[in-house]
Parts: sequence; C-alpha cells; structure tokens
Amino acid sequence: MDVLPGRPVENTARMLQHIAQARSEGIALMVFPEMAVPGYLLGDEWERPSFLRDCERCGHDLRQAAQDIIVVFGSVGLDWNKQNEDGRVRKYNALFVAEQQIFLGPEGGPYPFVIKTLLPNYRIFDDSRYFHDLRKLALELNRPVKDLLTPVRTRAAALGCMLCEDAWDMDYGISPLTALVDAGADLLINASSSPYTLNKNNKRQRVFPGRCERLKRPLLYVNNVGIQNNGKTIFTFDGSSCAYDSHGHVLPGPPPFEEGALTLDVPLGDGKAFGAPVTLENDTMANMARALEYGTRRFMDVCGISRVTVGVSGGIDSAVVAAIYGRILAPDDLLLVNMPGTYTSGTTRSLARALAERLGCGFAEIPIEESAALTHRQVDGLAVLSGEGRVQRTLRLSDFNMENVQARDRSSRVLAAVASAFGGVFTCNANKSEATVGYTTLYGDLGGYLANIADLWKTEVYALARYLNEHIYADMLIPQGSLDIPPSAELSPAQSVDQGLGDPLVYPYHDRLFKSWVERWDRSTPEDNLRWFMEGRLAEELGYDGNVADMFDSPAAFIDDLERWWGLYQGMGLAKRIQAPPILAVKRRAFGFDHRESQMGPRYTRAYQELKAQLL
Repeated sequence: MDVLPGRPVENTARMLQHIAQARSEGIALMVFPEMAVPGYLLGDEWERPSFLRDCERCGHDLRQAAQDIIVVFGSVGLDWNKQNEDGRVRKYNALFVAEQQIFLGPEGGPYPFVIKTLLPNYRIFDDSRYFHDLRKLALELNRPVKDLLTPVRTRAAALGCMLCEDAWDMDYGISPLTALVDAGADLLINASSSPYTLNKNNKRQRVFPGRCERLKRPLLYVNNVGIQNNGKTIFTFDGSSCAYDSHGHVLPGPPPFEEGALTLDVPLGDGKAFGAPVTLENDTMANMARALEYGTRRFMDVCGISRVTVGVSGGIDSAVVAAIYGRILAPDDLLLVNMPGTYTSGTTRSLARALAERLGCGFAEIPIEESAALTHRQVDGLAVLSGEGRVQRTLRLSDFNMENVQARDRSSRVLAAVASAFGGVFTCNANKSEATVGYTTLYGDLGGYLANIADLWKTEVYALARYLNEHIYADMLIPQGSLDIPPSAELSPAQSVDQGLGDPLVYPYHDRLFKSWVERWDRSTPEDNLRWFMEGRLAEELGYDGNVADMFDSPAAFIDDLERWWGLYQGMGLAKRIQAPPILAVKRRAFGFDHRESQMGPRYTRAYQELKAQLL
C-alpha cells in the first residue's frame, strides 16, 4: 500500500477498506507493511504524545476489524508507564497481530505486539533515536533475547513475525530468523518499510531465498510504496512485495511502485514449492528512470504543486529535468525559460527552444545582460564609508564575480519571478558531480524546490537522456546537440561551446573519483587515491575505463587536481550542499541525511602528506 507519512487516520481508513474486501473473499491472513499506520520517516514527529495517541486509536480500529480474518500490520507500540533513554514515553517499532478482535503477542513476551529486534542506524535510518529495541528490553528484563524471539500462535499457524532489518542480520550478533524457526514458527513474515535503492532488490533476492531454503520455511515479504523524507532527502518506496517458498523460490507480487495485493495459498513448514527459481538481475536505467519520475510526481502531490518552471540552458541537465516533468505535467502546466547572457551561444539558445517545441509546452526567452550590467554598475566602484563618512575601500566585481552574478540573476530573480507569475515552482537542475564539489552557484543554479537528478553523476545524466529518447519518448525529444556539446555554464569567454570549451571537470574520470569519496562502501580519501596512483591501479580501483596517465603530465598535476576537488568537496561544496534543495535519492549515499556531513574544512591524513612528499 501507499503509506502516507504522518497520516495515521487516512492510512487506517484505507486499511479497513482492504480488510473488509479481504474478509469478503475468504482470506485467512492479511499482512500490511512496517509502520503502515503512521509512516516511517517522520523526523521528530515521534515526540508528540497527541500523534502517538492517534496511532494507538487507529490500531484499535484495526483490531476490531480483525473478525474471521487474521490481520498483521506495522505501527508504533507504546508503553505509557515506561520511558525511552531520552526520557520520553517508551516506543517500539512494532508489528501487531489481531485475531478475533484481540491483539496476540509472541509466546512468553511482555506485550501484545512483536518488537523490532535490530534497529538500523546507518544511511537514512536513526531508529534508536525514537524506539526501544528487543535487545534492550531483554537486558532490562534480565532474559536472553532468544527467549523473546518466539512465534505468535494463531488458529492458522505459528507466525514468525519480523520487521525489515530483522531479516538483514548478517552484521549482527543474533539472527531473528533462525531464532523464530528454532522456536517453532511455521510461516515467516517480514513487514518492511524499505526505500528503493539501485540494486537493493538484487541483494534481497540473493539473501532471502537462501535463508528460506536453509530454514525450510516460507516467508512473506511485504513492503510499502510511496515517498517519505527526512527533510533534506526524498526517498521512494517501490514495494516489490513477494513470497518465498521453503525451497528458495519466489512468487512476485504487484509491479514496483504500484499498490496491489498478492493473494496465494501458502503450504506451511517444508511444504511444496509455489514460486519460481530466482533470476538475479541488476537494475537498469529503466529502473532509475521509473524511480525518478515516480518520486518527482509523488513529491509534487505532497507539496500541492501543479505547475513547474524549468530554466533550460540547452545543456543536458536541464533537458533531462524538463523531459521528466514532460512525463508528469500537461503541456500547459510546464514552462521552459531560456535566459541568455553575454556569452550564451546561438547553438544552446536554439537547443533550448527545440526542446520546448518537442515537448509542446510553453517557452520564454528572457535575456539577462541588462540586469547583470545594472548590478555591475551598482556594485563595481561602490565606495564603502566609515561611520564618519570616510571612504574605507572601493568594491570591485571581478570577471569571476560576474559569473556568479549572472547565475544568481537567472535563478533568484528571473526564475523565481516567472514561477510565481506562472503559479508554481522552479526546479534545481544540479547533478551529483556538481553537488560534490560545489560546481554550482549558491542562490543561483543551486536554487529550486527539488533537485530530482542530484543523485546522478554527470555520466549517468547522459545515459538517462539517451534512455528517455529511445525508450520513453521513442523519439529524439532531447536534441542530439544537447548530447554532443561540451557541458558549459556559458558565463565567460572561456566557456564557449562553439569552440569546444566547457567545464573544468572531466566527467568520466572525475565522476569515478568523486564516487569513491561518496558512494564507495569503505569510502576513500586522497590518501587512498594517491596510493592507488603510485601503485598504478587508480583506474582499476575507481572503475575508470580510461588511462589516468593520459590526463596528467606529471605527478604534481595529478596532486593539484586531487587537492583542488577534495578541498571543494570538504569546503565550499559542503557549505553549498547544506543550503541546497531536497534531493531525490535513487542510489546509496544521496546528499542530505543519507550522507551526513560536518563542516570541518579540508583535511589530509599524515600518511597522505608522507606519500605526497615521497612522490614529489
């Protein structure tokens, strides 16, 4: 189901409708996702007692509906007589099992609900901030954890109930799955609220079937769809619910990102196979495109947005963003705006117009030379006076300053005003490469209500553009010229696309370098990069297809480049990311609260300094 975060009453009303339908069809057991009543990523909404009471009342409504049907659903479990470690009321991430209008708890457990054992505290998750877990409860009760990992006995079966992380127990000291089977569970249930991440389903299909085959038990995996966020990062939920039989086969449920139900007869214990052998597939650009479109559409729904303005430069980033909104909005609700400056080429202006024509949406061209010149006249040469009226200094706007003036004029002045007049919002078209090192202007092209491609490296933006043309629009919607011209801000004579001049980033290489800092599981630093360079294996470690030696004429040039971008990544780039719009996450380590950062300035290890001295 599409779980609406922070909307327990609405979620419960829809769940009650589903329960009534299932009862009329003679269903014996119905399972909803983790936190189906309140939603999962709610920030500090968990600290409001009135919200908790609302969730509790909704749970009792569902309990009363569990007549002639067993209903399993996720919500917050409450013990109003105990405290969490923060001094607030005791809360559990819980799974409720209702039968004949009664809540049933695990055998020998202290509560009429199942408590999550393993609370994730990585990436976006911060569960121990809000919830007490089963391991802490066992310590408090002076009982072994396994004594509390017991099935819920119903008339239909002994249900081995778990919540999400409890089945991903590879890095923990206890396996809830194994403990539940050892305690006599006939059927395993994993209720999840697991955000979409590129290739996460591939990993699940490698892990869960093996567990079911080893333990000789079937498992129902139930996940939600929809979007949720933690303020700075927007996450999509793809569902991908399914059932695994005791032979490690899988029976898929509704298509990804779609609500629906999987209804089946489950042979208990080590019964006959009902699924098909698992086929492992990596996610493709099709999966990423679907997640981006879905997340953008749903975030617009949440924010009540029906009209969008996109600043289009003729380049690839703005073209891809416009193409995504072209899938979501009617042509009358999408407006593309080109804002040529002194150094804007006729080539990119024509590409911007061609994109709008192919989308069939509105188009406007608003030159910025005059307003940028006005700012220059107002500020350049401006006398700064002391309190006594004495001239302390005279301000000057350099050519570099004027590049930023142009970028800010486009977003803060033109796009903001046009979007307001159009009755909507304007977009942020930044990609992950730019966000990593701050190759974007604060209050300029970093502005916008949502950065929906900012989890894609520049090379991935190009791949997405080709996919959209070939498979979604089945036409050259994004002009070939936007794919061919060098990426360029066109803010100075040194950025002329007609002369093949563009950004200082060499994207295939720098994408891979930045990815090693941001997305690599054991995240690298210049110490690792420099060691790999000295050992001749940098390209291999980065997954770069080119020859690194061809890019730099000396070790000193390599070090200069490495320190330039690392300094920006940990310096001004970080300062800009903190003020950036929310980012739509589709991969591991999206900026925001998935990639948590502290402003400490650029830093280098002692080993790096030693390697640098050795090389130079």
